[in-house]
Formats: sequence, structure tokens, C-alpha cells
Amino acid sequence: MAKTAGKLISLVVILLLLVGAGFCYYKFFWVFSDGTKTGELNSLTYTGYIWKTYEGEMILSGYGNKSGSAGTVQSKIFKFSTDDKAIAEQLTQLTGQRVTVHYKEYKGALPWRGYERAVVDRIENSEPVVSDPAKRLPYDTSVEQIVL
Repeated sequence: MAKTAGKLISLVVILLLLVGAGFCYYKFFWVFSDGTKTGELNSLTYTGYIWKTYEGEMILSGYGNKSGSAGTVQSKIFKFSTDDKAIAEQLTQLTGQRVTVHYKEYKGALPWRGYERAVVDRIENSEPVVSDPAKRLPYDTSVEQIVL
């Protein structure tokens, strides 16, 4: 009788450990989504108490219709982390520019990976932000006078 109770307790403990390991894998190591985001790199900081990571913000702009008025321009902030020093150095040089980054998103953050669930693993593309609106448009915006 004592042997079966011991086996049952061992089986329950092993089952609980397997369920816990599966949950930890799902929460912290399974990639929930990966993709690219393009926006203006706003900031990048090196922060942390024990594990130092790079935390960044990008401003993603686009058109939206949340307030009911068509054609309104909105921006959204994309917060991300990276623990790769080479990527962080490249991003530091690109602050204020339009950047496309590839990221992986997890269901939970780990302290040595960063504070955010989105982790940037490479830089896809970058281009300087043009502040003159006339230079942004792909067509000629000069006004010609029409003589009748």
C-alpha cells in the first residue's frame, strides 16, 4: 500500500513538473508572432538593475478612423527590447530616422531579454526622415497658372 501511494505521489509530482515546464515554454520561449515594423526611431536606452538590456520606442504613423472623421492621421508607439549589442549600436546611430526592424513577440518578458514582449533581432532597412513635406511627395506639387 505504501508503494502505490509513493508511486502515485511521484506520478503527480512528475505531471505537475511537466505541466509547469510546458507553461513556461509557452509563456516565455514560444514565439507568438514575428514580423516587421516601420517607423521613426524615437529613443533607445540601456537600462536594467541586474541584466542590462536596450529598450527602444518607434513611432508608427498611419491613417485611422477612430474618431469618426475620415483621413485622420494617428501615430502609435511600438515599444521593443533587444539584448544584442551590435543591433543596439546600429539603432543608436539611426535614432530619428525611419527604420524597419524585424521582431519576435513572446507572451511574456524575461529580465535578461528585456522589459518588453517584442524583441528586435535585426534591422531590415533605414532611411532618413525628410522634414520638408514637398520632398516627401512622389509627384510635382508646384502650382502652375492657367491662362484662359
